[in-house]
Amino acid sequence: FAVALAMQEPASDAEFLRRATLDLSGTIPTSDQARAFLADPDGAKREKLIDRLMASPDYARRLEQAVTVMFLERRSGGKIPDAQWSDYLRKAFASNEPWDRIVRSMVAADGLDEDRPAMKLLADGANGEPHRMTNDVARLFLGRNLLCAQCHDHPSVKDYKQSEYMGLFAYLSLSKLQDDPKTKKAMLVETAPKGRTEYASVFSPGKKQQTGPKLAGGEEIEVPKSPGFRPREMLADALVRHPQFARNSVNRFWFLFMGRGLIHPLDYDHKANPPSDPALLESLTAEFVASGFDVRKLVRRIVAGPHYARTPLKPLSAEQMAWATMTATGNFDRIPKTQEGSKFSTRDYLSGKNPAAPSSLPDILKLFAAVFGNAEGEPEVGFQPSMTHALFLMNDRLVLDWLKPAEGNLVARLSRLTGDAVADELYLSVLTRMPTAVERREVASYLARQGPKGLGDLAWALVASTEFRMNH
Repeated sequence: FAVALAMQEPASDAEFLRRATLDLSGTIPTSDQARAFLADPDGAKREKLIDRLMASPDYARRLEQAVTVMFLERRSGGKIPDAQWSDYLRKAFASNEPWDRIVRSMVAADGLDEDRPAMKLLADGANGEPHRMTNDVARLFLGRNLLCAQCHDHPSVKDYKQSEYMGLFAYLSLSKLQDDPKTKKAMLVETAPKGRTEYASVFSPGKKQQTGPKLAGGEEIEVPKSPGFRPREMLADALVRHPQFARNSVNRFWFLFMGRGLIHPLDYDHKANPPSDPALLESLTAEFVASGFDVRKLVRRIVAGPHYARTPLKPLSAEQMAWATMTATGNFDRIPKTQEGSKFSTRDYLSGKNPAAPSSLPDILKLFAAVFGNAEGEPEVGFQPSMTHALFLMNDRLVLDWLKPAEGNLVARLSRLTGDAVADELYLSVLTRMPTAVERREVASYLARQGPKGLGDLAWALVASTEFRMNH
């Protein structure tokens, strides 16, 4: 991957503007923003763009959405409302709360204090089930997929031992979901300890072994016989101090902005799968730890670095597709931002049972997630195009409605322009670039035949294009 990046051509100003805006704010720039950036002669305009985007409230929203998809893998609902989790995470990124503190809250939260929304990761993402929690903590925070080490040593990854899995499981085996008798709210409580955790390989069922809570390379914790033992809090403290935690965190943030991890797959960090650039990963990890797990510094280091300017194509996420489509068609400002009393069902809408299109921003985001997101529980780590995606952009009632002229939207703006200005506004609005001479002639020729009614068709063609669906 590092070699491939070195061979990539540096991004043009138009490409960098689109890329950075999508990655740091979750949408594309407007045509006015594109014109201003492309005309700006300032040699430091890329660095200033990064600073401006990261100072916007959209930065925290973008990171919240990206991390939510990465951690919850589109599992929605449950004990903690999605809106509470989103608000918690968005505020954490807006205030630049240290990453180790955020993760510690996610692991230790029991639902009793202000960190209750953080409980969603283990309570809803893993459904409060100790083995699922064990695998999620190992994958998401240590970069080690230990699922196949639950019953025996991993068959193909020599580094992944059953003893490592069971040591982590011992931290979480006492945890369970339980309703508080007073508030009736679900809590992630811990039951009284029963001693060390016993296990055996399925290949040697008679050879019993025992372990207390223990992370790989760390010391085993003695399990007391008295109640009041809180191993999950101890895990949270040990986890964020473990060298794999910082290394995995850097790799995952790198993936969010580069489209591929320095270690890939993200959850298979082991000796036989080394980083594509070991020195870079080591340097970024050391800087991240020294900064006090400062996410803003890490993100800026990545997007202002030379590798980012050569990033290859990567697909837009479902959330980026929604925001970009609303921005490109000029309809974002016309859409209500709340959903009070909404009864919209993505299933009914997509099946045709209820043809009424979503009208609020939350419902629109749900629709795009249902169409462009992976199935619940599947990591989103690569481009998976489908006929469903293409058909949605070509035929969906909501998208087609956005391409009809309405006050202030793209097609209405185009109708007031003439000559090359039509093609320029169209391409800047949708693809964040000026059209080529050939594209200008094609636009003029089509409009000469179709007249003003062809404006929506031209906008539709660009919105449905592969170029629009990719971050480049």
